[in-house]
Amino acid sequence: MTSTPATDRRSGSPVTILHGLIRSMRPRQAPKNGLVLIALFFTVNKWWDLDQFEGMVRLIATSVAATLTFIIVSGVVYIVNDLFDAERDRAHPRKRFRPIASGVVPRGVAWVTAVVLLIGAVAVAFVISMSFGLIVVGYFGLSQAYNAVLKNAVILDVATVSAGFVLRAAAGSAAIDGFAFGSGVDRFELELTISPWLYVCTASGALLIALIKRRAELVSAGSNAVRQRPILGEYSVELVDRLVAVVAPTTLMAYTLYTFSGSFLTNVNLPDNNSMMLTIPFVTYGLFRYLYLGYKNDMGESPEELLVRDPALLVTIVLWLTIAALVLGLN
Repeated sequence: MTSTPATDRRSGSPVTILHGLIRSMRPRQAPKNGLVLIALFFTVNKWWDLDQFEGMVRLIATSVAATLTFIIVSGVVYIVNDLFDAERDRAHPRKRFRPIASGVVPRGVAWVTAVVLLIGAVAVAFVISMSFGLIVVGYFGLSQAYNAVLKNAVILDVATVSAGFVLRAAAGSAAIDGFAFGSGVDRFELELTISPWLYVCTASGALLIALIKRRAELVSAGSNAVRQRPILGEYSVELVDRLVAVVAPTTLMAYTLYTFSGSFLTNVNLPDNNSMMLTIPFVTYGLFRYLYLGYKNDMGESPEELLVRDPALLVTIVLWLTIAALVLGLN
């Protein structure tokens, strides 16, 4: 006999409700907000100065605060989504056990928590910088547009997911651009000029991940695909494969152009001797490895778990970041 996810008898317990709220914020999805730190990492050669140790600490703290802000706002998005989707989730074999759908977290508590966290996060975002605050508000608005309309629009659904990742990368730059070091005659401001090709690479890479996830959902759900996610009825495995065949090489080409942009774009934070090209093999292998895992092992449905479950991909990312840091630091 199939059990029904009735309201949990322990839902009145503050500990149970708190645990349910944390689950509703999808902590496993938090690592994707690490993109906010990308601007800090790829400008390390501009701010790493032990003579400005206090300034470095404040800069890193600002970037970390920006990342935590995005984690909270992303969590609020998941809570709001679950509130709107609660009725449909109760009919889903797995989603019916989500805290809000199952009644573990009362709807009123969920709404109050979402509003309080959102107001607090947006306030912190504007304290960090005006441009960062505007991006955070834009990200939340885009997420709600996705939940209301765009998730049911073929192609636009995955494009919106991709745009969310680009906003994270742009937010990281906005959070620390113009950051002041020192005082008096020693005062200087951090000026960031990120190569546009890095944003193109981020967008196409995120689009690739979203497409492979759609493909994995189609394969795993089979004839129940439309019932689990209505937009899947507009896709087919063949269509997704053709889209991936376009997006994957675009991602690699965009990153390659990024590594060379120091020699033909002015003021970008890249060495003009094109030494960043040394990182291309790691990105190439990482891209191919992800495609392998998505197609051969059908692991594309949970991209956030790939880093934990695939040591080869994790090692590749670590090596990529290490080489990139050395290139920036030595030039």
